[in-house]
Amino acid sequence: MDTFALVVTIAVALGFTYTNGFHDSANAIATSVSTRALTPRAALAMAAVMNLAGAFLGSGVAKTVSEGLIETPTGKQGMMILFSALVGAIAWNMITWYFGLPSSSSHALFGGMVGAALAGSSVVYWSGVWEKIVLPMFLSPLVGLIVGYFVMVAILWMFKGANPHKAKRGFRIAQTVSAAGMALGHGLQDAQKTMGIVVMALVIGGVEGHGDPIPIWVKIACAAMLSLGTYAGGWRIMRTLGRKIIELDPPQGFAAEATGASIMFSTAFLFHAPISTTHVITSAIMGVGATKRVSAVRWGVAKNIILGWFITMPAAGAVAAASYWVVNLAFG
Repeated sequence: MDTFALVVTIAVALGFTYTNGFHDSANAIATSVSTRALTPRAALAMAAVMNLAGAFLGSGVAKTVSEGLIETPTGKQGMMILFSALVGAIAWNMITWYFGLPSSSSHALFGGMVGAALAGSSVVYWSGVWEKIVLPMFLSPLVGLIVGYFVMVAILWMFKGANPHKAKRGFRIAQTVSAAGMALGHGLQDAQKTMGIVVMALVIGGVEGHGDPIPIWVKIACAAMLSLGTYAGGWRIMRTLGRKIIELDPPQGFAAEATGASIMFSTAFLFHAPISTTHVITSAIMGVGATKRVSAVRWGVAKNIILGWFITMPAAGAVAAASYWVVNLAFG
């Protein structure tokens, strides 16, 4: 196996993790920054540290990505498929970041994997794609919307007689904990996705065998790149999440973050399902906002975001397939 191809593919995978970090940093901290619970730099620093910690909490999601979606391709063709999948995911991340759309880096990666695998005539495990990707893609935003709504209703009921000024100050402090939970869940989910890709590259390259534990250097490298990307910050997307969907106050911010974090931990540990942190926090914000009044949520902005979710996988898959054909033409 060409060592150069292996090194390039791993480097591109780490590059994808970096774009994932700055693209998705808004997921963890937009609500805390918009409610002024944390300053932007303090929030980014906290999110970067918690992303790093979250990456070491498990490996179930990485196993799903590396073994449950496509058959591990072999040889030179296999490395071209992985490389093309990553190019498709990075391209879609950059496009959606430019337009400030909080689309899913995770689904960009999965779409890239499926598109490149089909272009390279590799086997796609459609049952795995359906069970681990498509179903959670529909269910997790729905759960986020409903749970966010009821968590906010519970908070409003529990604090209905409280001094509004004191309650908001208390929830600003509580948001530092809920934002940390979101960032920890983001690290748990998203760093593992890239770990799964790097493990696939190592298996194709003959460096690792099927079923081997994830090497510690892979965990450190993926976690570090996700943290660096997070600290770089995705300000365009942060404005969309923090202000354009609804004007959040501290209790709402806490409710949305607590909802998002609990769903991410549950899906990672119970189902090993690689869900989108973007989908979960965006839908939780919508659910929380709807408790004020349904019209408080700017549904026009929400509609554009949801439309972006549906086209993410096919769009990234199309770019990945085109990349494969180009790479195959040049090096095949």
